[in-house]
Amino acid sequence: MAFGGLDKRPNGSPMAEINMTPLIDVMLVLLVIFIITAPLFTHAIRLDLPRVSSQSVRETPDTITLSIDDAGKLYWNDKPLTLDEMRARFADAGKRPAPPEIHLRASAATRYDVIAQVMGAAQQAGLDKIGFVTEPKGAKPQ
Repeated sequence: MAFGGLDKRPNGSPMAEINMTPLIDVMLVLLVIFIITAPLFTHAIRLDLPRVSSQSVRETPDTITLSIDDAGKLYWNDKPLTLDEMRARFADAGKRPAPPEIHLRASAATRYDVIAQVMGAAQQAGLDKIGFVTEPKGAKPQ
């Protein structure tokens, strides 16, 4: 591959331009190949799927609302109870075929050890779906 020009002058300097013609030829060949092969990639298989007329069943899981006030008192669906009664109810709920979800509402001033005891009792009973209910900032307390 020569770097000089085609003219045979004695003071001829090397050619510093890149010959673009071969590059353009290669790109046009690749473009034609892609144009020809692109429809082959979009080939779809036609399937006749069965049609069934049914309604989707939406089961709402059973929920338990457990509230804890500032003093650490427990309320099971707005009914007061003690920690031992709560553990007994958790054990009964854990034996169900579909264990319920626990929605835990705790006051901002509630001590963490009470919340930890409730969560530990739920875990021991096999209730692993616990959700913490909060209020967005600026909302009025109920």
